[in-house]
Amino acid sequence: MTFKNFALVFCLIVFTQVFSFAKLKFEDDILPLLEDYCIDCHGPDKSKSGFRVDRRVHLLKGGDSGLSAVIPAKPEKSYMIEVIKSDDPEIGMPPKGGKLFDDEVELLEQWIAEGAVWPGQMEDKIEEGTEHWAFQSIDRPTIPKKSKNPIDSFINRRLKVEGILANKQTDPLSLIRRASVVLTGLPPRPSRVADFLSGYKKNPEQAYTVLVDELLASPHFGERWAQHWLDVIRWAETNGSESNLYRKLAWVYRDYVIRAFNQDLPYDEFVRQQLAGDGMGVGEALGFLVAGPHVPAATVGQEASAIRQARADRMDEIMQTVGASMLGVTMSCARCHNHKFDPISIQDYYSMTAVFQDIEFGSRFPEFSKEHPRKTKANEFWKDVAKNRNIIRKKTSTWEEDWGGYKEIHWKPIEAVGLRLNFWSGYVGLDEVEIFGLPSENFNLARATNGTKVSTDLAFAQQRDRFPVFRVIDGKYGTQRWQASYNKQKKQNPWLEFTFEKPVKVGRLRMSSNREYYYETDYLEQKNKFNFDQFLVNVKLVDGTWKEIASIQEIRDFNKREKSVGDAVGEINHLAYKLSEEGPRPSFVGSFIKPKVTRVLHRGSPENPRDIVPPAAPKILSGELGVDSKASGRARRAEFAEWMVDAKNPLTARVMANRIWQHVFGAGLVVTGGDFGRAGAPPSHPELLDWIAAEFSNPSRPEGTPWSMKELIRLFVTSDAFKRSNQPSDVGLEKDATGSLLWRFPPRRVEAEVIRDGILLASGKLNREMGGRSYRIHNVKKTYAQWEVVNNFGPETWRRMIYQERMRRVDDQIFTAFDFPDCGQVRSKRPVSTTPLQALNLMNSDFVVDQAIHLAKRAQDESKGNLKTSVIRAFELVFSRKPRKEELNASLEVAKDRGLEIVCRALINSNEFSFLP
Repeated sequence: MTFKNFALVFCLIVFTQVFSFAKLKFEDDILPLLEDYCIDCHGPDKSKSGFRVDRRVHLLKGGDSGLSAVIPAKPEKSYMIEVIKSDDPEIGMPPKGGKLFDDEVELLEQWIAEGAVWPGQMEDKIEEGTEHWAFQSIDRPTIPKKSKNPIDSFINRRLKVEGILANKQTDPLSLIRRASVVLTGLPPRPSRVADFLSGYKKNPEQAYTVLVDELLASPHFGERWAQHWLDVIRWAETNGSESNLYRKLAWVYRDYVIRAFNQDLPYDEFVRQQLAGDGMGVGEALGFLVAGPHVPAATVGQEASAIRQARADRMDEIMQTVGASMLGVTMSCARCHNHKFDPISIQDYYSMTAVFQDIEFGSRFPEFSKEHPRKTKANEFWKDVAKNRNIIRKKTSTWEEDWGGYKEIHWKPIEAVGLRLNFWSGYVGLDEVEIFGLPSENFNLARATNGTKVSTDLAFAQQRDRFPVFRVIDGKYGTQRWQASYNKQKKQNPWLEFTFEKPVKVGRLRMSSNREYYYETDYLEQKNKFNFDQFLVNVKLVDGTWKEIASIQEIRDFNKREKSVGDAVGEINHLAYKLSEEGPRPSFVGSFIKPKVTRVLHRGSPENPRDIVPPAAPKILSGELGVDSKASGRARRAEFAEWMVDAKNPLTARVMANRIWQHVFGAGLVVTGGDFGRAGAPPSHPELLDWIAAEFSNPSRPEGTPWSMKELIRLFVTSDAFKRSNQPSDVGLEKDATGSLLWRFPPRRVEAEVIRDGILLASGKLNREMGGRSYRIHNVKKTYAQWEVVNNFGPETWRRMIYQERMRRVDDQIFTAFDFPDCGQVRSKRPVSTTPLQALNLMNSDFVVDQAIHLAKRAQDESKGNLKTSVIRAFELVFSRKPRKEELNASLEVAKDRGLEIVCRALINSNEFSFLP
């Protein structure tokens, strides 16, 4: 090659390299691509998926997916490159026409790698924010022309503007029935009505004030208002899945809510406890987070992707609960993409899930303070347990106790280096074995993390890969267990041998077959508590010799011979049951797992994790919590709880103030109480809503307690708006047919619970016992069978309806017809329907027929058998008033012909009984 040719080739190579690395010209190389392929669907006039390409800031922000279309210097992480390269018809771009050529894609990649320079737009920014009223800070409005009650000042001003004349105050009988039902869910007793009417004649205001104070102090107040809270969070005692299994001791959360309302626990503290109560001595309050439905692990199966999907679904249930109840925001809408209506991004959604990554649907021992009522009750029981153990120790050093979820064997502590279990039964199933030292110690010596090893003969194993022996020392309870059976060839029963890391004192053994299953569900056929029965316990002494220390058969034979020992063991077993009912026992209020790093799941799929997000609340509400993914679950939740009740979050006070208003007046100032976003309804009285929200949450209230729910309710029910007659007027109906402006008290049908409890109250059969296990109306079923109603009217069911088993998707065959929720969906407000089935159930159901007989007998007994007086008494018991002349005459005629119970059934089936006056 000549020098001239060599120089020419060299220059060509240099020119090619320089040209290939030359910086792009945006106007010539990039903008035409955006205009040709993208701008028709993603421009200022039409922006599909909320995405635009006409400005650099829009590319940086991205669209509804929540992913940045362009990340300068990182083409491999830029979503725009991903979609234009994708062959997936659902996300591939452009969706119609030809795909970009390879050299065009390379140009876009090079442009992004060089910093995505767009001349004239490099300093542009998008101001994040919203003008939607619900996300604005609460500025306490000035009270208009003052009335005695500030509520009336706002209401009356609006009525004056609309030209509507407000109704006069209702009659005192209607007032006491209205106040009693709204505040306690029970109609007033006839004797209380008589006292009120007498006092009202002398001093109406004083009589009513005394009445309101009495109702707010009633223990039935908590039962009534707890029901409202349970509705919105979908609380139930089954999981709602295909199996719809019972959630054992979930009712401890229900009792907590009742207690919180009765004690007037400030709402900010109520919020804190339900988000982080495990650090506040009220661990059962976390039942709030697992109130929604879930699919149990046994139904999910072992497929890894199915497990991940189920976990994501459970986290979404938590988001629905927190979002609807406390924030009034439909958070789940941001699970797959940015919220379509509200300023909630997909990053916000997953940052909120990061807050609750340590929560799992399941059972645990709730954390109780020393003063907690269940803790103080348990102390009494434990003293009795100790007393009976001392009785046993005087006769023997070895005995067996049944604690429901596990069996416990006691013996005199002895130093050992190993322990062996020889099972006499042909089959054994164990999820966990625990070994303890001295009676006062609860350190599990058998756990693998404490250095203990376990061994057995693999010849006994049932599917050794599926049921490995290691599971008995892994610290986990449930269906993941060890199973073994009799070996015919060796003619041997199964055994287990534990080897300790060093010599230790051993004195107690605890074993279970499926402790998680026992604590988490109940009322199932073929539910075996223990898949083991008789066995021997031997210990390996320090010198290497073995010593038998317990034989279950010998223990049981001894108990039969020594009645005092057998009785003491029986009493301990009974105390174990009482502890499960009244003391700290594993309850379905959530369990804890180690929190993981949280990532945004692209399009909501656990199989497509993207960027890591820290625990946080929505950015639009200044949701930075100051914690990262290394923080403990409790720390995350505690910080989130403080943010939730901080003044910088205006939604918390607005949402709860509105919800309380709804339950007093029948509809919220915002009628969509679970959705304060753009898809929800605007407030009917914006200034009034902000005033009551400010009054509710004011930390420096001159009178009363900040966040007091009872004080806010008192303010509402003492207003003229609450006391008004419900009678219609032509002008009122013309201008405000729904009564939302409160020119009259809006009449409404009472809830299913009020009807049922009112019937029991009238008949004299209402059992006022509070708290504890729900009364049963359902069968014992197979795992995947449906619950069936077997008893919904017998004496065992005569408690208030809040204590009825609350099964998801199950019709109780009487009061479900009255719009009792199925607990499957968030229910910020119950619908109110009118159907023939309602009238039929209130006339012909077994419950009503039975209660009408009791009501008639009560009326007769209290009237000494006089029929006329009995009819009058029946009216008083049902309506709190005497019958009018024509009512009395008609009722007497029916009673003489068909019996008084028929009259009672007619009264129960009347609008007067079923509607709030």
